[in-house]
Amino acid sequence: MRKLDPHTLLSALWLFILLNIIFRDIHQFVLKSHLEMLLTGYYNGILITDELMLMGGFFALVPISMVLFSLVLERRWLRPVSAFGVIFTAGPALMAPPIDMDDVLHFGVAFCALASISWIAWRWREDQSEPAHP
Repeated sequence: MRKLDPHTLLSALWLFILLNIIFRDIHQFVLKSHLEMLLTGYYNGILITDELMLMGGFFALVPISMVLFSLVLERRWLRPVSAFGVIFTAGPALMAPPIDMDDVLHFGVAFCALASISWIAWRWREDQSEPAHP
């Protein structure tokens, strides 16, 4: 397998997680029960408010930001930022674990990618490729 620069690899893993989350959400919209639930204004018994939508947007913004941060931050900053991103992305999913099989699949794959991000960031040596300075 080709060896990638850690910045590129981390960014690709965050993008992989985002695409996995997006596909899972789109996949849910084909279910009649899911659409009916959304039309009532409640999701799994929870009233959907503007504040809840704002919080959901913030949760989505973390992995989106990590795609960019993985490319532009230096190693010394990216390691702690990646740890924060992994914890912040995994935390809400762990508080409400999925029940149906397709969600378990998507969350399992995302957690494998999050574990990979943690492993790469933790094991990233100082002498591994850093971006060239002109």
